[in-house]
Amino acid sequence: MTAPAAATTPSPLTDLSRLSINTATTRQQWGLEQAVAGYAAGGVPGIAVWRDQVADCGLDRAARLIRDAGFTVTGLCRGGMFPAPTEAGRRAAIDDNRRAIEEAVALGARCLVIVSGGLADGSRDLAGARAMVRDGLAAILPEARAAGLPIAIEPLHPMYAADRCCINTLGQALDLCDALGPGVGVAIDVYHVWWDPALEAQIARAGGADGSGAGRILAFHICDWLVPTTDLLLDRGMMGDGVIDIPRIRGWVEAAGYDGLCEVEIFSAANWWQRDPEEVVSVCAERFLEVV
Repeated sequence: MTAPAAATTPSPLTDLSRLSINTATTRQQWGLEQAVAGYAAGGVPGIAVWRDQVADCGLDRAARLIRDAGFTVTGLCRGGMFPAPTEAGRRAAIDDNRRAIEEAVALGARCLVIVSGGLADGSRDLAGARAMVRDGLAAILPEARAAGLPIAIEPLHPMYAADRCCINTLGQALDLCDALGPGVGVAIDVYHVWWDPALEAQIARAGGADGSGAGRILAFHICDWLVPTTDLLLDRGMMGDGVIDIPRIRGWVEAAGYDGLCEVEIFSAANWWQRDPEEVVSVCAERFLEVV
């Protein structure tokens, strides 16, 4: 693999034109309709949405609200969850992902974010789970390609390997991209990958530094890792409150060719989900300019 070039310090962010907020950040306070109105009022140009909130709102209404607000939809969360102990379970997951593709297209999403799923129930076969993920993605790719919808594989931190996501490094996600071909890229979430000693090289690879010529970074998610972290799922930090060097990683991502929006995604049961959602949006905007 070609060694990545040294990344320069990224240019400061001087306005909110590259800010997106994932509705997970305010999911306990606002439904989708409220989030659309609240993010727009806060001057946020991008939004990423979750399928359960879309279902609660209704797909047609959700698409209309988002379109009327003029948002860039940085992603639909989520597809994936492919491993299952039975063939019927695996077929059901594939069918659900096909519905997710239809929803993402209706919403005008830039990608469908894939969280692969962990071990099949009752199994200890991690390699087998990863094979089910590969097979599941291969099964839905014809529909995604026909619809012009990119599929974004999001590697999750290894602590989720058993129950949520058996794709745990950016390198593993890119190996899947190589195996599956066009129409598949990656979503890079700093919370999940900041610790990886190969991260800079793998981000460069995602940008085509390995000679593939492919720019495969489809989404860039930001938040922070708190020390201590009191809950492995629901204690993400606001940018600047933890230990992740977000500007450095943003520099690597931009050096690899990504010029899209930076998507704030914070699961925070004890803190940010307890605050006034307008305050949360305001702090997201402030920290985006000050920290990211």
